[in-house]
Amino acid sequence: MALHEAKDVPAGDADTDVFTSALSGQILPKHRMPDEHSPTEVVYELLRNELLLDGNAAQNLATFCTTWSDDGVHRLMNECLDKNMIDKDEYPQTAEIEARCVNMLAELWNAPAGGAATGCSTTGSSEAAMLGGLALKFRWRARRQAQGLPADRPNLVCGPVQICWEKFARYFDVELRQVPLEPDATGLRPHQLAEYVDENTIGVVAILGVTYTCDYEPVAEIAAELDRIQAEHGWDVPVHVDGASGGFVAPFLHPEVVWDFRLPRVASVNASGHKYGLAPLGVGWIVWRTADLLPKELVFDVAYLGGDMPTFALNFSRPGGEVIAQYYLFLRLGRGGYRRVHEACLATAQYLAGEIAAMGPFTLLYDGLGGLPAVSYRLTDQAAAGFTLYDLSERLRMRGWQVPSYPLPAARDDTVIQRVLIRHGVTRDQIALLVSDLRHAVDHLTATPPPAPTTEPRSGFHH
Repeated sequence: MALHEAKDVPAGDADTDVFTSALSGQILPKHRMPDEHSPTEVVYELLRNELLLDGNAAQNLATFCTTWSDDGVHRLMNECLDKNMIDKDEYPQTAEIEARCVNMLAELWNAPAGGAATGCSTTGSSEAAMLGGLALKFRWRARRQAQGLPADRPNLVCGPVQICWEKFARYFDVELRQVPLEPDATGLRPHQLAEYVDENTIGVVAILGVTYTCDYEPVAEIAAELDRIQAEHGWDVPVHVDGASGGFVAPFLHPEVVWDFRLPRVASVNASGHKYGLAPLGVGWIVWRTADLLPKELVFDVAYLGGDMPTFALNFSRPGGEVIAQYYLFLRLGRGGYRRVHEACLATAQYLAGEIAAMGPFTLLYDGLGGLPAVSYRLTDQAAAGFTLYDLSERLRMRGWQVPSYPLPAARDDTVIQRVLIRHGVTRDQIALLVSDLRHAVDHLTATPPPAPTTEPRSGFHH
């Protein structure tokens, strides 16, 4: 039998269990920083425990954003914690990788040959959209001033855009002319432009993946209508394509759709790397078809980071890891890999569309074909159903599913819809479980209708 001597445990090491530590016996500070430090593992475990109260990202079917990343992304992100994307003198290879991504996107979006395109990374497609909008405004203003014309009433024409364009208009003093939806439409229709475009229009925003329904606006037809308007009135109105989601989908699923720099009127494109670009949260992209479309006065040269360098961004210091992760994904997946990922998502979306169509009370608005891998639908007859989609969202949330319900924009805001996004990492089995829970929720609400059906959302709708 082995003999062992008992050893004294130092007083400082006696309290080794996370949940018997001094910090775990307290309510965590909320207003004042604690006076003393606490062990790493204790703080980590307590915060991890608190974060369990968040929703499960895998069940968040409202968001366009990446919720799954492979181990290579995680490892590279950790390697890049100290890299400041803006400091191109200190981190020249990170800057070089950013430039490679811009080159690849310019080529993917069919920019003119010869490397004339220019662009940069951003913190997301919202910042990228605002940079594109600023370039539109500055070019329009310079053109008006050169002609000796007033330049104090710029407007931007669009359909049902994401809120970042409303922010752009308010922050940068531009009138937003948001075209209302026609009765059977889900996006801007070209013939509507004639009523909204004039000599003060800095540009038209076309959406490749409408936030509300996930289908594409007809960019080529919008450009053709602007050609007609120019021929009639002389107004040369550029198009900016908000490809926040579709910019990384259309090239792989719908290469026949002409929406990008193949159209001479398309001046710029923004996209989210952290949506269907599959990168982790925190990266977007803006590309101009040629460098002269980015006014020089918007680009600043700074010397205080160690060398003279140009910068065009709303943010300054920001992490470089997301850009590195984007390049990693370009290399690892290639065009074939992106196509296969999005084809798998599309197949799952079509499976879901078929199940919803067969369920009874729903009418599909978008079945996943021709746009993003997603499904949107409404109640065929809310009065006959006895419940609303808001009630259904609440019932699904009891099982952890986040499925948004919301009204369409004006003038179809009397139509409430639900939308389910299929992203990388959302599996067929997971959607089969959603279908089962959806069917049970409908059966429950049909058998026991709420006494007062909910007509307003009880929780926010987030993209």
